Formats: sequence, structure tokens, C-alpha cells
Amino acid sequence: MKTHIPSQGEIVRQWHVVDAGGQVLGRVASKAAMILMGKHKPTYTTFLDTGDHVIVINAAKVRLTGAKEGQKLYRRHSGYPGGLTETGAAHMRATRPTKMIEQAIAGMLPKTKLGKQMYRKLKVYAGDKHPHQAQKPVDLAIS
Repeated sequence: MKTHIPSQGEIVRQWHVVDAGGQVLGRVASKAAMILMGKHKPTYTTFLDTGDHVIVINAAKVRLTGAKEGQKLYRRHSGYPGGLTETGAAHMRATRPTKMIEQAIAGMLPKTKLGKQMYRKLKVYAGDKHPHQAQKPVDLAIS
């Protein structure tokens, strides 16, 4: 019996809404990454992007466990000597709350061209409103 490999025309993409309000950051990120990769579908293939679109709302209300709010650091480097910039989680939540979820999910996706393609299907919003009602998104429960 041969393995069926879906073509681009056969891949059906849905839109899912994840409410991150009060949820733990890692649990939201891992569930969203699974959906983006397509691991929840029987047609999952490692070398194809079979995943769905994910909309994350209430990113500003995501929860960090333990003392991470005061201790977790987000690092970025400009490329120049001495160009390391560190930002605490509390400051990141105050200035760019969507970036916390985006970085957590991006870290769980493949670090390839395929991973970048999957990442483009992610939409994160700090509040509870999003402009994707026309796509008829389905609510996704995080357990």
C-alpha cells in the first residue's frame, strides 16, 4: 500500500481562534504551534505545510507561572559589538504584549523555510477583537 501525499489543492485550511486570557504562555504556544504545523490532521506530512491559520486574542492577559514575570528576559542582538539588548517580561508585556506569544510560538516551529511559511499563518492581537470574522474562525479550547 502506498502512502498518500496531499497536493497543494487537496490541503484544506481552517481558521482557529485561541483566547490567551488567563492561560499559561507555554500551553497556548504549544497548542498553536501544533495547529500551525498541521499535526492535528491525519494528512500531516513533515515536509509540507498542511497546517491551519491561528488567531490569538487577549495576548496582553497571558499568564506566566512562577517568578517569570520578574526574571524572564527577552534578548535580541543588533549585530554590532556590544549590541545585546535585554528586556524583562514585565516591560515586554507593557510595551509589546503580542511579541511574547509570537516568540514563544516561533521557537516551537521548525527553523527552516517551511517554518517561516507556517509562522506567516499566525495572527496575534493584544485585545479581544480581530479583523478576521470573514474567515469564520472556530474557537479552540486550551486544556
